[in-house]
Amino acid sequence: MFGFNSEIIMARKPKQQRSKATVDAIVEAALISIAQQGPSATTTRQVADIAGIGVGSLYEYFEDKDAILKAAGARFVDDTVAMIKPLTPELVRMNIRDAVSKLLFTFRDFLEENRQLYLNCARHAFSQDMVMHLEPINRALLDLFTQYLMHHPELLRMPNIPAVSYFYINGGVFTVVRHLSEEKPTQSFEELTTVFGDFLASYAEHKLGASNATQ
Repeated sequence: MFGFNSEIIMARKPKQQRSKATVDAIVEAALISIAQQGPSATTTRQVADIAGIGVGSLYEYFEDKDAILKAAGARFVDDTVAMIKPLTPELVRMNIRDAVSKLLFTFRDFLEENRQLYLNCARHAFSQDMVMHLEPINRALLDLFTQYLMHHPELLRMPNIPAVSYFYINGGVFTVVRHLSEEKPTQSFEELTTVFGDFLASYAEHKLGASNATQ
């Protein structure tokens, strides 16, 4: 299981810089192994080999494989949230279509960095043998959505705002990962982002227009 919001069990917490570097190497190695073959097939020996350390050294910091996978999952989530948050001040000042496009393209670039390391991890997160807890990422996206509404108060008159936020958060994440995972997608990424942005913008325009008509 690739659990993100579970407490990470470490045999020994790193205090020295060298120890922290070793832990970082183990976590990075776990991500590489997960990306290559999935969490189920990943072993502590494989992780140790990729990290360039002995298995005994690995167990000085992590009690078992599950603890390593949780740490790798936490790294994925932390880096994703760190990618989203700096975008917020810029996105909230854009119109819906441009904001959606900017967010999805940035997410795509993030997933494709380091030879698609995080993209391959995300692919396994959508597989049946892997449970992925996305609460921190969902919260970051929900905070972005909320701040966008605060900067565009006219949108607060839309009905079903919780449903719209659910579609924006889950639809956007799934769309990017699914499209990038296809060898020969039938449409371009640009077309998908345009349709996604148009859908949200058109929904808002239609609902706001209907609301104004009834006033």
